[in-house]
Amino acid sequence: MQPVDFAVYVIADRRLAGGRSHEEIAAAAVAGGATVLQLRDKELTTRQLVDAAARMLAVTRQAGIPLVINDRADVALAVDAEGVHVGPDDLPVEAARRILGPNRLVGASAGTVEEAVQAELEGADYLGVGSVYKTSSKADAGPPIGIEGLRQIVQAVRLPVVAIGGITHANAAEAIRAGAAGVAVISAVVAAADITAATRSLVEVVRAARG
Repeated sequence: MQPVDFAVYVIADRRLAGGRSHEEIAAAAVAGGATVLQLRDKELTTRQLVDAAARMLAVTRQAGIPLVINDRADVALAVDAEGVHVGPDDLPVEAARRILGPNRLVGASAGTVEEAVQAELEGADYLGVGSVYKTSSKADAGPPIGIEGLRQIVQAVRLPVVAIGGITHANAAEAIRAGAAGVAVISAVVAAADITAATRSLVEVVRAARG
């Protein structure tokens, strides 16, 4: 597996995109310098999800960045995407790994040190950690863990940690300085009038914070 730059991880969620398709979100985010794309859509049928993933993959593959499918290892395999991301109520990390094999990404959500350590033990490649700040993008995000909670998880594992939940251009640098490898965003980019410009400015913030 090639090393992955998790700097700016954009989650394509149509509900916030003002009528733009997953493919349009992907193309605009890639143009702005996004380093990872995730397809997340709980409303599509499996066939529709496969179609959307295939169209997104055509964009991300040309740009040379990974496409991760939220929750659905079967869809990731069906379209030959680079990986899957699972949450606490989704497919277990070990099961996702058995399905996808050793050469695809398996990401896991974690909100506590215990969850993070367990996901690492089960074979996750990276962690989505949060919600760091209060967010309205994800109904089941739980109470924010704050920057200190993020820092504790970063220090407890060897995996790359991607900060998620309420990340904006104003606070992304704080997450990077706490040790996150990158930031995952939905509304800060997908809800923007100009997705490309919003992505580009976030990339600049993250790169500057990395020094």
